[in-house]
Amino acid sequence: MRNALMVVVMATVILIASFGFRKIGTSPFVQNQALTDTLHIHDTLSLQVPEWKVLYDSLQLATLGLSDETFRYAWYGFQNMKLQKPIMAIADFSQSSRNKRLYVIDAVNKKLILNTYVAHGRNSGQEFAQKFSNENSSYQSSLGFYRTLSTYQGKHGLSLRLEGQEKGVNDRALERAIVMHGADYVSENFIRNTGRLGRSLGCPAVSMAEHERLIKLLTGGAGLFLYYPDATYLRASQLLAGLVNTQNTAL
Repeated sequence: MRNALMVVVMATVILIASFGFRKIGTSPFVQNQALTDTLHIHDTLSLQVPEWKVLYDSLQLATLGLSDETFRYAWYGFQNMKLQKPIMAIADFSQSSRNKRLYVIDAVNKKLILNTYVAHGRNSGQEFAQKFSNENSSYQSSLGFYRTLSTYQGKHGLSLRLEGQEKGVNDRALERAIVMHGADYVSENFIRNTGRLGRSLGCPAVSMAEHERLIKLLTGGAGLFLYYPDATYLRASQLLAGLVNTQNTAL
């Protein structure tokens, strides 16, 4: 009789304990229902945030000097280009050449691969790029979207051919020999000595220390966007037409 009573008592203790540690209706695989509810709310809210904004915030690009407007333009244009290689390079020429204003992003793995220096054309400006051209011998940078092609060995060593994607804006890039290459004048030493980066003949030149890595990352159908908040360019860009028109309508 005594043994039977002990069995009943033990069963009751186990039953009470089980309800004390797990609410009725809670999944047995969830250890913290409050956390689960928070994650559910976060997932619901994230559905209301554009994909580009989620990526922009997750990579903390604002802290690296890249505005959300610049990234939004880049994301929209690259989507329209339908890149063969999901690597996006953004050169933000609204920034000083003293800044690391080139951002290379893996859109699939959602990683910032590299943030570094990039030069503009000598006739585009001194520390800041302000003038842009698609003309031969202008020695100015051309704004807009480019598709990367193949590499070659030139006078600057390993170089990357760039195909301008925007008619009347940068579609003479191949004709002008606008390529990505390394240059000694893209360095922190040059900035210390002159107060700015050196300038190219119109090419988005990068440092000799990083040019091979950069070119290998980008070669074969990745995207490059050279940005400046130029109203004439933004109105002319077919790759940004839907976005720019929507913004103008909203205003």
